[in-house]
Amino acid sequence: MAKNALQAQLLKAGLVDAKKAKKINQQQQHAVKTGHHEDDVKNALAQAQAEKLAKDQALNRERQIALEQKTSAANIRQMLSQHQIQGTAGDVLYQFVDAGKIKKIYVTQEIYNQIVLGRIAIARLDEQYPLLPRALADKIAERAPEAIVIRNEKAAATQIIDEEDPYAAYVIPDDLMW
Repeated sequence: MAKNALQAQLLKAGLVDAKKAKKINQQQQHAVKTGHHEDDVKNALAQAQAEKLAKDQALNRERQIALEQKTSAANIRQMLSQHQIQGTAGDVLYQFVDAGKIKKIYVTQEIYNQIVLGRIAIARLDEQYPLLPRALADKIAERAPEAIVIRNEKAAATQIIDEEDPYAAYVIPDDLMW
């Protein structure tokens, strides 16, 4: 009478009567004939798993990007602190603009000239402004352009001179103090 072992046990224990067991069997047979019940459940389960997988992958990508950014920032901080030029303090004032504010550092005349010529760059490390060689500043600027404050272009040998300019004979030096 019962189709499976569980129904047989339930009938024997008296928990389910024969009429109820027959009704359950009919419902199961109807679901098998129509095939909708199991397919719907399987499809819903597969869709839920696919959505969860996509959500987990997106979350992992975000975490990976955040970790890469954090690692890059730490590497840049380390390069700035380890490779800054030492012994640059002097009595010549160099002024520059950082975040809309005028900042001042005192350097030697030789360092001042190097900054003006573009051989030395000024970077931002918290509230300090370390001086870096141009090659290192270029590498840092590729990864984090906001870390470099001043990176003067190398002095051009030729300048475009307008022939009709009445002040063409008066050369204005680039390293004027202000």
